[in-house]
Amino acid sequence: MGYIKFDKTKLVNLEYSLSREILRTNRSGSYTSTTIVNCNTRKYHGLLICPIDELGGDRYVLLSSLDVIVVCNNASFNIGLRKYKGDYYNPKGHKYMEDFDIEVIPVTTYRVGGMVLKEERLLVHYEEQYLARYTILEANEPIKLQIRPFLAFRNIHQLTHANLYANTKVEYVKNGIKIRLYDGFPWLHMQISDDAEFIPVPDWYYGVEYIEEQKRGYDYSEDLFTPGFFEINVNEGSSIVFSASTKEEKSSGFKAKFTRNVKAKIPRNNFKNCLQNAAQQFIERRESSTFIIAGYPWFGEWGRDTFISLPGLALAKHKLQLYIDVLDTQIKNLRKGLFPNMGSSVNPAYNSIDAPLWFFWSLQQYAQAGGTDTWERYGEAAKSIIENYSAGTDYNIHMRDNGLIYWDMAGNALTWMDAIVNGKPVTQRAGYDVEVNALWYNAICFALEMAEKSNDNEFINKFNYLPPLIKNSFLELFWNEKLGYLADYVNDNEGINTFIRPNMVIAVSLPYSMLDTEQMKKVLDIADKNLLTPRGLRSLSPKNPNYKGIYIGNQEQRDNAYHQGTAWPWLVGPFCEGWLKVYGNQGINKVEKIIYTFEEVMNEHGISTISEIYDGDPPHAPRGAISQAWSVGEVLRIINLLEKKYSVKK
Repeated sequence: MGYIKFDKTKLVNLEYSLSREILRTNRSGSYTSTTIVNCNTRKYHGLLICPIDELGGDRYVLLSSLDVIVVCNNASFNIGLRKYKGDYYNPKGHKYMEDFDIEVIPVTTYRVGGMVLKEERLLVHYEEQYLARYTILEANEPIKLQIRPFLAFRNIHQLTHANLYANTKVEYVKNGIKIRLYDGFPWLHMQISDDAEFIPVPDWYYGVEYIEEQKRGYDYSEDLFTPGFFEINVNEGSSIVFSASTKEEKSSGFKAKFTRNVKAKIPRNNFKNCLQNAAQQFIERRESSTFIIAGYPWFGEWGRDTFISLPGLALAKHKLQLYIDVLDTQIKNLRKGLFPNMGSSVNPAYNSIDAPLWFFWSLQQYAQAGGTDTWERYGEAAKSIIENYSAGTDYNIHMRDNGLIYWDMAGNALTWMDAIVNGKPVTQRAGYDVEVNALWYNAICFALEMAEKSNDNEFINKFNYLPPLIKNSFLELFWNEKLGYLADYVNDNEGINTFIRPNMVIAVSLPYSMLDTEQMKKVLDIADKNLLTPRGLRSLSPKNPNYKGIYIGNQEQRDNAYHQGTAWPWLVGPFCEGWLKVYGNQGINKVEKIIYTFEEVMNEHGISTISEIYDGDPPHAPRGAISQAWSVGEVLRIINLLEKKYSVKK
């Protein structure tokens, strides 16, 4: 039995199995995702989901699912699984499940009477091709396999319905067919490794339901089109491979290709390997650009998330070139000292005040990992950010005479606490933000350090006065000696906000901090007592009347809870780094406990990865995206820190 274990007796229990999801990416924008019982519970699920440049670069579900039917003794057994109205499931293939393993690739074993069938699935790296291998392990007599594909051809954020515009005609290719339901889409080629007959039986299946969308308050019913099915004669020991691809493939090479791809996989046989596999899935290489996808299944490229997650994703395996590729891609989009908040759209929004400042932190991590050309490669970008922030840039982001960064733009939320409901930020933090100004101080100090090494005297002479000014102003404005912690934000209208939030922890963890050791201890103690959970730091103390400990409901309800108590795994990075900074070797045991508690989630929600968020209230149920870049990245970064600096090995 592998590292990732499932209770075999519960596989047929849909409450258990439908809450566990699989994700695999091709590292160039495409992905496959479903539950461990092959039942799609989200509109974001599907077997082949690809970005389509001709349609704006968004991802589109081409192949939604497959029904695999075993025919023996004139009886048919369908191992597929779909939900319809009234909590009705048909077919009910999960009842034939005997075993499920995911150490290398998803492998499901089915027992149908005297026949045992093994199904293995993978997505080919850097190709838009999904492969499924079916092997007959046991069979008392010759049987037939029927493979019926279900097609969607729609954006991941939408649903499709039966219509008269779909082109339902198929064209034949070697050992298969190709079909394109609508103009502008690529052809979907579906082929079999062995001789197979395709039997055209075009039809719409109406009212397929996605329970997770229903829970989230979205439309959840759609119609899927099937062009017919493939039929193949098989015997005991037979193995065939099904392929779905955006181009015609050489079917005779499917079996060898499948084997090669399996051998290239890193087994998920321990906690770190699980996270390293998950980390690689966020990396997207397309043409001359390299992006980090913020999370699956619905996030795109986000500037802030990129800089926070990058050190853990890249440096956990010492991939300095990957680091360079991602940073170079981001630099292309730097405008007026700002990076795009959401970089995947045609006209990206630059509404992130902290993304450019996290860029400096990423550079620090790059330099610490061996990047010797930090200022030479990125100095101009760094200076552009500091120049624009000090002089003033979009969204009324500017430096005041006290050296601190202030912003004020009605209806906007520029920090990472960015949920907006009915046009109004849920956590209105306009003004001076504690983490923004901590990051600003760190950025200035690091830039001056790099400039000094490179003899950039012009920059030094212009900004050398800032560190002491920022430090004095920051402590005067944010530090509350009576309470023993930092204010969350301060603005001209509301004054000082002293809500206990995790943002102050960032001021402790940064390489350049304005706090002394005693102040750091007090901040960490407050965070430890009020915010720390086994799944990350709460975004607000439970003692606060605005606290919401459960993240459920429709979008408005969820957005109102998003930063009002929800626990965020990525925040264990700053907390643990700060804790080790203050307590050194004496803090190792606590940090180990925090980090390795995440082993408990490896077989939940997103299998072998870490979710976006968790409930602030026990039992801290997983919520949001099933796999989040900064959740995985920050846990990996702390593991790397424990191993490299403190010689902790697991």
